[in-house]
Formats: sequence, structure tokens, C-alpha cells
Amino acid sequence: MSEEARRGEEEDRGPGSVHQVFVVMENLLEKLKVLNYEEEVLSKHNMKNLSRHYFVSSPFLASNPGEQFYMFSIMAAWLVQAAGRPFVEPQEYDEPNATVSNILSELRAFGVKVDFPPSKLKSGSGEHVCFVLDRLAEEALKRRGFTFRRPTYPTETTEEESVVEDDAELTLSRVEEDMMEEADDEEETAVDLEALKLRTEPEPSSRPEEILESRVDSVEWNLEVERVLPQLKVTIRTDNKDWRVHLDQMHQHRDGIKTSLTETKGHLDKLQDDIGRTLEKVGSREKYINNQLELLIQEYRGAQAKLSEAKERYQQVNGGVMERTRVLAEISEELEKVKQEMEERGSSMSDGAPVVKIKQSLTKLKQEILQMDVRIGVVEHTLLQAKLKEKSNMTREMLATNMVEPAAGSTAYCPVTGRVLDVWI
Repeated sequence: MSEEARRGEEEDRGPGSVHQVFVVMENLLEKLKVLNYEEEVLSKHNMKNLSRHYFVSSPFLASNPGEQFYMFSIMAAWLVQAAGRPFVEPQEYDEPNATVSNILSELRAFGVKVDFPPSKLKSGSGEHVCFVLDRLAEEALKRRGFTFRRPTYPTETTEEESVVEDDAELTLSRVEEDMMEEADDEEETAVDLEALKLRTEPEPSSRPEEILESRVDSVEWNLEVERVLPQLKVTIRTDNKDWRVHLDQMHQHRDGIKTSLTETKGHLDKLQDDIGRTLEKVGSREKYINNQLELLIQEYRGAQAKLSEAKERYQQVNGGVMERTRVLAEISEELEKVKQEMEERGSSMSDGAPVVKIKQSLTKLKQEILQMDVRIGVVEHTLLQAKLKEKSNMTREMLATNMVEPAAGSTAYCPVTGRVLDVWI
């Protein structure tokens, strides 16, 4: 596909443009076959043949990007060399960007305009990969002077016509041979035909006892044979349900099975012998190794037993250590508390603030005692007044009863203050 045609398709893409890459890949494969890529590339690198859609990127085709990119780089390098330009063949672990840039620079050197980014070629498949390889293949074909021409188709005849012609020729030749043989026999026997003609013909029901003579002209006989010969063609159609066909197939399959069984049995017997010898060698080597390593195995078992005992003792000791660690943590916590209390007491003993607080407390206590004394005196005085009032009331009642006038006044002694109080009623 030319570059101008490709540009036109990209400008005005139709529904079938998606499948155009398949056509390009098939054309590329034909060009590679013309360039004899099987012997010059595949045999050299020990690669498998390319399929019709190898470099086509499609979700329905399984692909390996790494393998496809390596195949693309190898093919591109070979086509550049075939086109007459020196090019170093890339290796499998070369930098992909450098390989792609080298291929595109060689493609530009042939006058091909590259209008797509180099990253399109790193996948190893797709429209741009097929385009690059196709243009390089065209340059290689130009270098070798090869051009594609229109195919010339031979004239073909249908199978029925060829069979009819062959049968007609065969039948005519046989008829001519029979007629020649009959002529020779007539000459040899020299039978008097005229005498036979004069004889009366036998009745249809009676059996002829003499030789019959044909009155048909040979030319007319040949013409009639040629006319009805196409209609006398017998074609035997094979019926798959016929038991004869199945019998022939059974015989063929049986012969094939016998042949394959003979070959396969020989290979299997050989494989069985090889496997048996290998198993015997493995068994003998295993016994030898077991005998040589028996002492080491016993030592290993003893070491395993000692290790299990040591682990058990370690677990027991570890349990005691954990318990002692817990007790130590509790004692350390109590010790910290005691230290904190001792520090608080020491700081309070060396400080004069408590003495000052005691003095202030004593002063405050004395004031409170005085206040309490005053309150007690007031209460006692109130109580005394209540008692005296009650006594006076009782006295009044007694005087009212006895009609005795009470005294103008009386005195009372206060036990708290030690004073004599004048009470007026």
C-alpha cells in the first residue's frame, strides 16, 4: 500500500479501515516469503514461522509484546540490510527507545514521512508496526529488482465435461476396436452372408439356431453411439451409510493402528527400560546415601532430643523469671511511693512554713475560744432569765392562791460570771 493511499485512508476512514491492518499484514507476509525470510532470518535465529496476523494488535488475538517487539526489531534490521544500508542487528536486551529511533531514522532515509510518535512501535504490534515493515519490505524488493505482476489464470474445463470427453473417446476407441476385430473374424471365417440373408427368420417365440446378422449401417451405428454416449454416463455416489464404506474405513483404521502401535510399542518399551534403569540407579544411590548418612542421622536425632529438652527447661525458667519480674515491678512501684513520701516529709521538715501555719492556727483557735465563751455566757444568761421567769410565774401563782404580796425585788447569783444579779418582777 502506497503512502498517498494510506494518507487518504487516514483522512477519510470508513467502517472497514479497522480491518485494513489485516490486509497490510497479509501483503507483508507475502513480500517476506518472496525475500526468503524463512532461511535468512528464522533459521538463523531459530524462530517459528509468522502467522498471517502476527503483528496485528487485536483483542481477539493472543499476543506477547516482548516477543513481538524483538521479532519486529530483527525483521526491520534484516530488511534495512536487504535494502542496501548498513544496520547493526539489535539484541534482545537492548534499549527499546534506541532501537526504535534507529529504525525510524533508516526509514526516513528512504524518503518515507513518519508522522507518528516512536512509542507506537514499542508494543511490537499494530498498524504502525505493519506500515514500517511493509515500507522496508518494498525497499528491499526494489533493491532486488522484484515487482509484482498480474496473475495469468489457465483455462479450466469443468469436471463433468472432461469426464464425458474422456468416456466418449474411450468408448469410441473400444467400439472401433470391436468392429475391427469383427471384420477380421469375418475375413477369417469367410461366412457366406448372402446365403444367410435368404434364409427365413425364425419366429419370435422360437429359439434361433443360426447366426444372426445385423442389418445396421456402421456409420449410422457410430452416429447413434455418439449421440447417446453422454446419456450413458454412470456415476456411482458414495453413500456414507453403506456398510461397505464403513468396512473399508475400519480396515484402513486397523492397519493404521497396527502400524502406529508397532512403532509406539517400540518407543514405549525403550522408554520403560530407560525408566527402569533410572529407578534402579536412584534406588541404589538412595541406599548408599542412607548408609553413609546413618551416623549423621542418629547424631541429628540426638541433637533434636537435646534441643527439645533445652527448650522445655527454657520455658520453665522463663516462667519463673516472668513471675519474679512481676514481683520486682510491684516492689519498685512501692519503693517509688515511699521515696516520694520521704521527699515530701523532708522538704516539709526543712521548711519553716509549717511553724508559721501552726502559730496562725493557734491564734485563730484562741479567737474562736473567746467567741465561744461569749456565746456560752449569752446562752447561760438567756437560760437563767428563762428559769427566773418561770420561777416568778410560779411565785405569782402561789401568791395569787395564798393572797400574799410578793417582794418588791430579789437577787440571784450567776455561776459563770460570779456576780449577784438583781431581778425585778
